[in-house]
Amino acid sequence: MGTYGAMIAEADPWVAMGDPSRRRIVRLLAAGPSSVAELADVLPISRPAVSQHLKVLKAAGLVDVRPQGTRRIYQVDPAGLQALRAELDGFWGQAMANFVELTNRHTKENEA
Repeated sequence: MGTYGAMIAEADPWVAMGDPSRRRIVRLLAAGPSSVAELADVLPISRPAVSQHLKVLKAAGLVDVRPQGTRRIYQVDPAGLQALRAELDGFWGQAMANFVELTNRHTKENEA
């Protein structure tokens, strides 16, 4: 995948959340804002790795960052997570509608 393809993948929140380390970072940030150092202290990865994961999560719209003195504080971006949830709810709603339709069809066939 070329640079352009990598940028698209990084901007896709589903691709970003596909990495276990990034999911763990999002879980930690859901508990409260943190700096790279604070995240690295509780994760089994280096500070540079945490920074790279945060860069991907930010590009995907899942985290936001604000300066605080010399540190950068990261937090979950509620709008980004809401967009993921809305998409997942759409998948779930369609799956449930299909299930109900199949169940009704099966019931009608058995009654005939």
